[in-house]
Amino acid sequence: MSTADQILGAKIAAIAARHCDRGKIDDLDRAMAELREVAGDRPDLLAELAGISLGLAEGTIPSLALRHLAEAELAREAGADQTLIEQWIVIGRKRAGSVRLAP
Repeated sequence: MSTADQILGAKIAAIAARHCDRGKIDDLDRAMAELREVAGDRPDLLAELAGISLGLAEGTIPSLALRHLAEAELAREAGADQTLIEQWIVIGRKRAGSVRLAP
């Protein structure tokens, strides 16, 4: 993945986190519009966000899980490539496992 893709992915994740920080999507239409504007023609990056968020949700405390699930829902609604999400769930699970193992 290129540095430009990583930066764009970080921007997408930050937007989703801001709109879902209370464990629900504050304003779905506004959040989707903002994500679509930033993501442009990159449903793959939206799928990355959705999948990683779903994987993280499985391995975290309930209050954080709600936020991750809302982020995944937002990414899907914004146009994530459904065929790519599953591969990113695996990565999210690994990241959640790494956090649990940290001292």
